[in-house]
Amino acid sequence: MAKTCSSPAAERPKSVTAAAKLLPHRTPPTGNKGGIQSVDRALLILDVMAEKGGEVSLTELASATGLHVSTCHHLISTLVAWGYVARDPSNRNYQLGPHIFFLSNACLRQIDLPRLAKLHLDNVSAITGEAVQLAVLQGTDLVTLIRRECSFPVRVDAGMSGKSNAAHATATGKAILAWLPETEVERIILEKGLTAFTPRTITDPNKLREDLRLVRRNGFSTDRQEFQPSVICIGAAVRDHAGGVVGAISASTPVFRATSEHLEKMRAAIVGATRALSLELGAPNVPQESMAALAAAAE
Repeated sequence: MAKTCSSPAAERPKSVTAAAKLLPHRTPPTGNKGGIQSVDRALLILDVMAEKGGEVSLTELASATGLHVSTCHHLISTLVAWGYVARDPSNRNYQLGPHIFFLSNACLRQIDLPRLAKLHLDNVSAITGEAVQLAVLQGTDLVTLIRRECSFPVRVDAGMSGKSNAAHATATGKAILAWLPETEVERIILEKGLTAFTPRTITDPNKLREDLRLVRRNGFSTDRQEFQPSVICIGAAVRDHAGGVVGAISASTPVFRATSEHLEKMRAAIVGATRALSLELGAPNVPQESMAALAAAAE
């Protein structure tokens, strides 16, 4: 490693510039007094590998980082020894190694979704004045983790406390179901059935599938008196680092307040909150219009 640290000083600005171009979401660690250059470069290598999809040749890696091939080789050999990088024997390219998953899983175990979501629920509550809830799917049950009460004099009881079998009838539930694999949705329907909570509840599997298709296309879900009479809810999914759905946030309003302007305010607040929370969880920042296009193409 000592040999790596003694490479030319002119190499560092070049690597920092390359990092800035490749990773615009990161701030290159310039002027990091007391930092260790070899560690800085090793972390840059890992970032570039991730940016390029997890696999890259040595020459491509050297070009992308602005480092000499020999410097890259010394650094990546150490990363291989620690398991952060692995070499593909079929083409001799380098890949992110299994120890990355060890760190990733440890990080995920630290994630406290309710704690991270509290600020976002507070924001939605402040913007809309309505009751707001965070829910997750545990097995086939929809479980409400946090709820913020309505600030208007006339409040609604959205009935979203504890566990329920209402995933098909609620905005939070449909926001989650819409992005699950089709086989998982079918399993939930088979095990739990489609209980009718109100005359408006969707109890036909084909109609539910169509409703979930619209959720994917629109990027948000709506419960129009399907779980509670005279209550309308709007929800959207929360995603993790892999893009998978880990929960949903929704807001509930009584029918008499559900003007088109108020519903649009709720929708914008909910979608904004779930996007922000998803980004905190490491989810890819996919624009809403791109998600709609992807959903349409898949159908």
